Amino acid sequence: MLFLRLILIASFCNAIVWLDAQAAPEKIEYAYPDISVWTTQRDADGKLKNPLVRLAQPLFEKAGIPWQAKDYPAKRMFANLREGVSKFSMLVNAPSILRDCCLVSKDPVAVVEIRVFHRKETPAISALEDLNGKSVITIRGYSYAGTLKYIQERENKIQNYPAPNHSAAFSMFSNGRADYVLDYAFPAAEILEKSPIEDIAFSTLKKTNVYLILHKSYPDAENVMARLEEIAKTLDKEEFLNAPDITPVMN
Repeated sequence: MLFLRLILIASFCNAIVWLDAQAAPEKIEYAYPDISVWTTQRDADGKLKNPLVRLAQPLFEKAGIPWQAKDYPAKRMFANLREGVSKFSMLVNAPSILRDCCLVSKDPVAVVEIRVFHRKETPAISALEDLNGKSVITIRGYSYAGTLKYIQERENKIQNYPAPNHSAAFSMFSNGRADYVLDYAFPAAEILEKSPIEDIAFSTLKKTNVYLILHKSYPDAENVMARLEEIAKTLDKEEFLNAPDITPVMN
């Protein structure tokens, strides 16, 4: 009888452990790139103040999922996502290299704006082809959602002057190195707020969507993604992600 009771107690304890394991969601790592299309500002630890990380907080809290955010060089980040080391991200254009391993949200959660800056007396750029035969400053580490490839193609005869960072790019522009600067809306606004440039204007070259990315190996991934998408619809994303204007383009 005692042996039977011990078996029943052990079975009951195992059932409790199993139920607890089922009830507690797996902790998720949100991987994001260590260069930002959103900001140049850093916290006390030197980490970029990525607004998408701030957006992730209410997203995961409402979903009841424990999480942590970690930045990686872009190549390492994509490798971690493909291998399932990191199981979540929010990325531009839902890269095709992740589609086999990851779920992609149906709707975007944000929009990234790429701007071309110029002097008011210089013609605005409204399409990539307008850059042909022109000179432009770009920032190392960005592909500009495929735009850099076009700039680097010889037949387009675009003089490209790479800058090491956002601040250097606008300093080069201010010193007359090139007629145009290609940059993302948020970091450009931060630089120009600190160091204004007289008679600068911009045009929007491209707006590209940002999607939720969830690795398929995360437990109950499809339902979790559906839940995250529903929560995302309820969040006031503009509070985190509204790109500021600097100077309206002069036509």
